[in-house]
Amino acid sequence: MYKAERVLFDLLRGRAVWIMTPGADAATPGTVGEGSVLVAAVEGLSDGRLRELRGLSGSLRLALTSHRARAMGLPLTGDEATGMSFLINADATEADIFRLSTAAGDYAAVTLGLEVATPCEAGGLSLARAGRVLPAIMSVTLHGDDVETVGRWANDGTVLSVTTDEIEGMTSRERLEVTHVSDGPVPLVDAEDARFMSFRGANGILEHVAVLVGPREEWPDPLPVRIHSACLTGDLFGSLRCDCGEQLRGALRVFQARGGGVLLYLDQEGRGIGFGNKLRAYTLQDEGLDTMDADCTLGFGADERRYDSAVAMLHHLEIDRIQLLTNNPEKIRAVRTGGIQVVDRQPLYGTLNRHNRRYVRAKVQRAGHWLGDMLSGAVSGK
Repeated sequence: MYKAERVLFDLLRGRAVWIMTPGADAATPGTVGEGSVLVAAVEGLSDGRLRELRGLSGSLRLALTSHRARAMGLPLTGDEATGMSFLINADATEADIFRLSTAAGDYAAVTLGLEVATPCEAGGLSLARAGRVLPAIMSVTLHGDDVETVGRWANDGTVLSVTTDEIEGMTSRERLEVTHVSDGPVPLVDAEDARFMSFRGANGILEHVAVLVGPREEWPDPLPVRIHSACLTGDLFGSLRCDCGEQLRGALRVFQARGGGVLLYLDQEGRGIGFGNKLRAYTLQDEGLDTMDADCTLGFGADERRYDSAVAMLHHLEIDRIQLLTNNPEKIRAVRTGGIQVVDRQPLYGTLNRHNRRYVRAKVQRAGHWLGDMLSGAVSGK
């Protein structure tokens, strides 16, 4: 797992990384076979990195998730989770490749040699998603002399290597684990008696926060709890494109009125796609896509969030009976599956406006959120 974390760091810095199948050893070229690839993330792809990949004898390919392939109008084959890859023209620039990876439109006519992504390419896509960068990678399958060339790069530290099993070990979503890092008092405008606790996810990438309001010995039963995914634009700047900030502050007011509560603030910006991709999705929304189709066009699912960390934080805090403040049925399902008793649900509404109406409508009609009253205009912000 530690190798995978180092490789992810290099991928985020724009470096090429070497991905191999299980059992391969970068120091022993004969064990590598032809199932290994050199990959680089499309996000931050430089002209120099593109030349480096083209300098190898293998074909240069662009690997994308199935979500992105579907948005491009490509025929999908194989496992939905694997993704697709296709050949890149020799004269394609970084801008051309970025456009193929992000822009809305039907691109089926310009793709050649379309194939199901190899396990190594799928591993590269998993790394990109774990790093919250655009899930699109350039890949070259290594053959013959290329294995020895890249092997020398690995030996001198120019390129890091990793196996698909090591990537899976780091990115697996099955591990329900967080580590308590630190805590301290932070009085708030809407909740003066508040304490913040910092948690780190099992893979060491994500940072989460629990905000405990009120003295624990005076907490009501069931305890009001809000699971809130980070939203910099809404929570901090008051963006009118969503209702996140109003829900956040509304939850704190509920805690104060009820005599206590817990806010679990998860590092899941943009429904789990990261801040940079969230801004790209906003641009696509301005071109006519709804919030979910915009995410899928960029190669993500309609909602990439997970709530395992929230459940782990509740277990760490020894909280097992809650009133969940949410409009999202998936949060209730996830918490109950994790062994927490959801005794009651309380809705949280923001203010409907011309900037967020399409966003709220998509959450109601496509994700089943309980926001019908808000969408009808019967509810004002609280």
